[in-house]
Amino acid sequence: MALNFNQYAAEGNTFMKAYAKELGLTKDLDKAGRILITILHGIRSMISTEESLQLIAQLPMFLKAIYVNGWAIKAKKEKIKSMEDFIDHLRTISKKTSLVDFDSNEIAEKDVYSTFYMLRNYVSSGQMDDVIGQMPKQLKRLFYNYSFK
Repeated sequence: MALNFNQYAAEGNTFMKAYAKELGLTKDLDKAGRILITILHGIRSMISTEESLQLIAQLPMFLKAIYVNGWAIKAKKEKIKSMEDFIDHLRTISKKTSLVDFDSNEIAEKDVYSTFYMLRNYVSSGQMDDVIGQMPKQLKRLFYNYSFK
């Protein structure tokens, strides 16, 4: 089976345009990309390695590449208890761009939910429930109470 990198790039570009639209960032794909990377890495830092592997098994190649880039599998899992803690953690991950990409908690929270919403295009509801199930109670309740479109 030959690898078709042009197909991966086309699928990735199509996803990024739809994702940027979901975030209200159609004119700033770079910012949308930074937000996607940061949120995927934030999720990865909270869930078990086994759950991460099950999650990425369902992702298309372009999202797998983003998820695993820079991954230290044996890294200590983050102790996050609330959405505010998670957003603070995202700001730590994004470093220099945190004030631009996650400037308000309200917008950052919407971006997190929008990311989960977009991932549902690729990930089964059972797998998404497993990922959310590994999150802290307070954060888990927020996801289950959120009405996905």
